[in-house]
Amino acid sequence: MTERNPVDGRNLTGVWHGLYTYPDGISVSFVATLIEAGRSVTGSVHEPCTVGGSPNETISATLSGSRSDSAVRFLKTYEGTNPHYGSVHYEGTLNHDGTEVEGRWTVPRNWSGKFLMIRSGGAAETVARKSAVRA
Repeated sequence: MTERNPVDGRNLTGVWHGLYTYPDGISVSFVATLIEAGRSVTGSVHEPCTVGGSPNETISATLSGSRSDSAVRFLKTYEGTNPHYGSVHYEGTLNHDGTEVEGRWTVPRNWSGKFLMIRSGGAAETVARKSAVRA
């Protein structure tokens, strides 16, 4: 049984489809699997390799963070030894019905951009459409 967040009934546990956008406007799609227990959020991410590898390669990362009301924060830490990938901070806002998280990602002292995640269930098309509208 899925544990509910004590602050409200929206739980982040599930599969999310998303996009994050670099400062130059290039977007990268990803799939995140989140598990929320109490206020803690953990999970994993899979996305195409965009820096320092083959574009046909999939890279993985782990997530660790928290949620308080609608505020969602997590650290994405890439796995492997590729020097182009490290850790990325994400801060976003969960919408009122618990189906979207939108916010900013930051690589400290380097750069940042926007991200959008939509709960799975026809989400891949919706993410692309909403990202195009919000860009």
